[in-house]
Amino acid sequence: MAVATLGTVVLDCPDPQKLAAFYAEVLGGKTEASEEGWVDLRTETGTTLAFQHAPGHVPPQWPRPDASQQYHLDLTVTDLEAAQERVLALGARLLDDGGGTRSWRVYADPAGHPFCLCRS
Repeated sequence: MAVATLGTVVLDCPDPQKLAAFYAEVLGGKTEASEEGWVDLRTETGTTLAFQHAPGHVPPQWPRPDASQQYHLDLTVTDLEAAQERVLALGARLLDDGGGTRSWRVYADPAGHPFCLCRS
């Protein structure tokens, strides 16, 4: 029997409103600021991501075998090329395209957190 259920994934970042807006464009949904330094994104699938102001935020470095990436999101898409074009236009950076031979690619969001677009 489970002890708990997953409520919200919270990302530390320098600008919660900006990062929430980025993910709202990528995932859909609505953002709402509930208190200073905190923004929730309620996605169309019911998942909630939250963004918390972190003074002095240092983004993970990828790939670095001597430093953990801490977490990453796998985001499923039907058209990898179109999704890549859109996330790059929104401010993501491509970190690893695997030479174009695999079904997923690694990006950094505007605050430096890694995420993957994965073809369904």
